[in-house]
Amino acid sequence: MNNNSPYTAAITGGGFLFPETNALLPLLQSADREALLKDERAHNRLLQINAESSRNRAIVEIVRRYDAMPVSFWVDYQFMNENDQLVALFFVILKTYKICFDFHINVTMRKWNSISKSLSYDDINLEFNELAARDEFVDSWSDKTKRKVASTYLTILRKVGLLDMEGNLHPLSASNFDYYILNGEQWFLEACLLQPYQIDNIKKQLV
Repeated sequence: MNNNSPYTAAITGGGFLFPETNALLPLLQSADREALLKDERAHNRLLQINAESSRNRAIVEIVRRYDAMPVSFWVDYQFMNENDQLVALFFVILKTYKICFDFHINVTMRKWNSISKSLSYDDINLEFNELAARDEFVDSWSDKTKRKVASTYLTILRKVGLLDMEGNLHPLSASNFDYYILNGEQWFLEACLLQPYQIDNIKKQLV
């Protein structure tokens, strides 16, 4: 029943997948991509995910994310340091999964700009109710699926460093925030919870 909905629960197929993405990147960039991925599905040479079903789901999601971005992005990604790659993969996730983008823009950023500067599962659940009221496909998801999508999103925030275990939000740091401005993606600096003056300072350094 996926009609024309822009939403998918596919984010639950693996989560953040940072080391796994880096392991598969040479395969994805190869002219023999399909054959190499097929070999990885069968022989688990790189991912070291023992359950074949879990390995297949992870590969599907990494491919989905890779294909959501221009090839040039992944060339640039290769030359980033590890922290900048972590931030960049979060950028990819927001670009790939509209449900994560909506959670982030409508809930996380709003909570950051409030007095509390904290985020909980209940905050995400309220947004789920809003989405379900507007989108028939999301409304058809079971409570279990909704819980899994919400918890996967929150886990991603923790992995990248935006959310601590107490539920407090923290801004991200990266050495290449100018990269996103130069590529017309200034919104992402706000998504990393930078203050307007910090974004202005980065822009001034580009002049």
